[in-house]
Amino acid sequence: MPQNNIQLTVAVPDRQVVDAEVASVQFPLTTGYIGILPGHAPLLAEVGTGVLTYEASQGPQQHLAIDGGAVEVLPDRVRILAGKAERADEIDLERARNALELADKRLQLSSLEIDVDRAQQAVARAQARIGAAKGP
Repeated sequence: MPQNNIQLTVAVPDRQVVDAEVASVQFPLTTGYIGILPGHAPLLAEVGTGVLTYEASQGPQQHLAIDGGAVEVLPDRVRILAGKAERADEIDLERARNALELADKRLQLSSLEIDVDRAQQAVARAQARIGAAKGP
């Protein structure tokens, strides 16, 4: 009999952010976004920076800003140990917008003056936080 839901667990080193039964989940890998439905083939992968979206069994879509980590996908569960993860209701949208503006300004400087990779990661993190806070 096919499963209708999967168990989603998202944790960071100091707390569990999500533990829910979901119909589907989409999140960033380092190589692009992936969508998971019940019965998905097993997978181990590196999590990227972006917005994690899940369709709860009951209720509206939920969004998290996620930054790095690892994921284990099994047919009946998805477990993510993230470097950082914030639920949409935990994000200060104005602070995220200010961080994006600052990171964009840093990228305008000469590459000799800044660490370009670090500045690009700051832009990606700020964009993820804004995306999660705003929703679709």
